Amino acid sequence: MIATRHGLLLIAPLALVLTGFFLVPVLMLLPTSFGETVPGAGLAPGVWTLENYALIITDDYYREVIWRTLGLGFFVTVACLLLGYPLAYLIARGPERWRVPLILLVIFPMMLNLVVRSFGWIALLANRGLVNNLLIELGLIATPLKLMFNLTGLMIGLTHIYLPFMVLMLVAAIRNVPRDVEAAAATLGSSRAHVFAAVTLPLSAPGILAGSILVFVLTISALVTPRMLGGPTYKVMATLIYDEYMQLLDWPRGSALSFALTLMAVGIIWLSSRLTRRWAGMA
Repeated sequence: MIATRHGLLLIAPLALVLTGFFLVPVLMLLPTSFGETVPGAGLAPGVWTLENYALIITDDYYREVIWRTLGLGFFVTVACLLLGYPLAYLIARGPERWRVPLILLVIFPMMLNLVVRSFGWIALLANRGLVNNLLIELGLIATPLKLMFNLTGLMIGLTHIYLPFMVLMLVAAIRNVPRDVEAAAATLGSSRAHVFAAVTLPLSAPGILAGSILVFVLTISALVTPRMLGGPTYKVMATLIYDEYMQLLDWPRGSALSFALTLMAVGIIWLSSRLTRRWAGMA
């Protein structure tokens, strides 16, 4: 009983912060999401409707934006995992003298402002940007490739931005894999590739799952980079919500979309926690 009370006291400050700065503002949007906007007059008083939520489910445009957002999150997560695991493995298992420089190299982009990094990708990926100009001068293409205002540009920009999160999660997971277990597998005649596939990779699975969930949730909720690299026409959930609030001034629909995005993120986190507990139970 005393231990439980002490545990509650320890998490009480965090619970208060989360309640005050996350839960309460989100719940304040709930009544608004059931309202209706009257053009030129704002919220209609005393009107309650489910139309905003029904449109998210039935309207083809909103469904397309939702699937595009989920697809973007999936592809960025896979790209970060494929690029990040070899780098994380090199940091965790490589020479000690290279560990600190490589970690600094990974976290250095996080020290730059998000807008600055997005503008850098605009300079690289534009129709007359560095990448297209180089390919044209090399004779590999005749006309510029469309690398912006589509899935390609967003994937490149968001992968660059969220790759450090994946790498840091994977480094911690790989370093927690006992080396004596790998040595025992090698002693029994396993090749290095088999040791990696049968021992290192499965034991680092919690880090893979945690890093993937973190990158996925950050990607589907990103606003600045999709706004800059996706342009005004290639919408994802975050940019659509911004437009509903700031341009169309349709707060009820923006609130409903915000709740839909929040529920998607919470659902993904809940599912990942279930998978993690099941994985730990099987181990």
